[in-house]
Order: sequence, then C-alpha cells, then structure tokens
Amino acid sequence: MRVVLLGTYDLGKPRTRLLRDCLRAIDPGLQELHFSVWHGVEDKSVMSGLGGKLRIAMRLLLAYPVVAARYLMAGRHDIVVIGYMGLFDMVLLAPLAKLRGKPVVWDAFLSIYDTYVRDRAMASERGWKARFLGWIERRACAIADKVVLDTRAHAGLMGDLHGVPEAKLDAVFVGAESSAFAPAKTATTRSPDKPVEVLFYGQFIPLHGIDTIIDAALDPRGRQFRWTIVGQGQEAARIDARLQGEELSHITRIAWVDYEKLAALMECADICLGIFGTSDKAARVIPNKVYQALAASKPLITRDSPAMRELVQGERRGLYLVPPADPSSVLDALDLFVQERADFPPGLHGDLREAFASEALTEQWRAILVKAATQ
Repeated sequence: MRVVLLGTYDLGKPRTRLLRDCLRAIDPGLQELHFSVWHGVEDKSVMSGLGGKLRIAMRLLLAYPVVAARYLMAGRHDIVVIGYMGLFDMVLLAPLAKLRGKPVVWDAFLSIYDTYVRDRAMASERGWKARFLGWIERRACAIADKVVLDTRAHAGLMGDLHGVPEAKLDAVFVGAESSAFAPAKTATTRSPDKPVEVLFYGQFIPLHGIDTIIDAALDPRGRQFRWTIVGQGQEAARIDARLQGEELSHITRIAWVDYEKLAALMECADICLGIFGTSDKAARVIPNKVYQALAASKPLITRDSPAMRELVQGERRGLYLVPPADPSSVLDALDLFVQERADFPPGLHGDLREAFASEALTEQWRAILVKAATQ
C-alpha cells in the first residue's frame, strides 16, 4: 500500500512520531509532504503574546499553498493520512485528496473542541471560538473516511459530539517510543533506608490533577517520601503559589526537562505518577507519561478510568489505579508499593507493553488503512 503522510502534523508529539514509524513499516516508500508549523510550541494553549500567535498564523498561511502544490505533484499513492494536529489540514488539504479519488485517514488523536472548550475552559461554549472549533471539527470528521482517536472512549465522544457514524471511528493506543523508554536497568527494589522517590512530569493542565499530587505530598503521610514534580503550563503559576511558604525539603520542583532527558530522570525514581483529574476528558485518555512509565518497567500510580480499563484488566502488581482527586488513595498506593516492591517480578508490565509495542501499533494502523482503502 502506497501512503502519503500529508500536512502540518506536529512532530514534537510522540503520537505523531510513532504514527510515522508505523506508516514507514507499512510502506517503506512513505511520501511525507510536511510543513513544520508547530516546532518549538510545547503547549499550544499557552502561546503568549500577539507575536507568537502571529508567527504561527504566518507559518500556516505559508504552509497550505506549499503543501497543496507538493501534493498535487505527488506520485502514485493509494491513501492519504493526516496526522495530529490536522484540524485545518482536513478542511484545506484533504479535499485535494478527494479530488484525486484517494481515501483520507485522519489521526485526530483527540477532540480539540473538547480539550480547548470543555477540559481547559479556555472559551465559553456559547462563544464564537467554541462555535468555530465545533464547526470545523464536524467538517473535518465529515470529510475523513476514517477518524482515529487514542482510545475507544475518546472515539465515542467524537461520535457523540459531531454525529460521526461508529463505522467511521477507530482507536489506536498512543504507545511509547522504545528508543527513549526502554525497560529500567535499575532494579525496583532500592535500599529500604532511603526515602521512596516519587516522580511526576507533564504539562500543568486540568486533567492532570496536580492539586491531588500536591495535597498528597504536603500531607503528613506524604512527607516520608521524596517528590520530584516537573512541568509548566496553564496551571503552573497557581500550583507554584500554593507551594510558597510551605516546608518543601522533601519536594523538588523543576520547571521543565527536555524529552531526551526524561528516561534518565525516570531511572532515578522508584515510582511514577500519571494523572488524577476529575474531568470527563481525564476519564477518556491514557497520557504519554503512563505509556512511558509502563514501557520503562516502572511502578505507576494513576487514576482509574474507562480509558485505562481498555488497556488494563483486573488488579496488577506495580500498577495502582486510584479514584480521581483522592490524595489519600495516592498515599495508600504508595504505602502498598513499599510493602510489595521486593516481590515485583522481573520485566514489570511486560504483557501490557506488548499491547502498545511498535508491532502491535503497526498492525492496528495497517488494518485501519486497509478498511479505509476498500470501503
């Protein structure tokens, strides 16, 4: 199958890089027709200043004529894939594929409308921004032959929001880059005389539930552990204000760590934290940090949710699923970890890793492309 990966897709996101790797495995001659727009923008919701927004707008204005011309001159192919974040690509570029009689698979990954308007509350649902995002996302779904999300729970939301037929929706796990997150070299059983090292990293956005982590860390029970909290973003200023005036000898606060250094940071941790937010979106996602901790064979605490239950069935050693916004449950999980860690099997989470390994993701994408090409 000859594939074109088209648009302004964000190669800063692991999801997009993993998609590209899968497409290359399916078609070693993959044609990439790409214009970099989002390079250097880690969190698009907090682009500050008119200058930054104008730079993105100018890149987009330049991108579409260039990519459109390149696509119209592209050689023979069977299918077009548009990656995240391809909302405008779907409306401005996907119709060109339709003119050439080619099916279009859109890796929406998530609903930008739901993220921006509902989860992060950055626009009123009745305002023009929300109405515009809702309209363009509906239009993108209508154009696509297949709309792919990260979980079935997210796919269901896209169907409910925009009336997308179930047959058009699909889901592929995000996974983790094996080159960056290999099973831990260090044993999970460290000296019992040393405090347990707890690690959280990520963008400070509502679905992460950072307050739950801070509440647990500041609790008298939490002071026996050492916490490393890494991140920046929408809620960082508020969270840092909460920490002002507290006795923080057991907490290390780091503004940011480059992606390439995350594995080394994780290697020093005894246990990693996922997300603990209460929003509907928090129940529908399995974030990068969860896949990365599992890929690195690290013990993990994260919220229980319908999305997590797509990956995990039953109870498992070294993986603690807790209610959202419940710092006491996080501390209970840490206490249980201390009791259990000496008995963890080698290759922790090995069978879970198989579900989102490169080979598994490639076969999921292959099946989606075949369906889109033959329906």
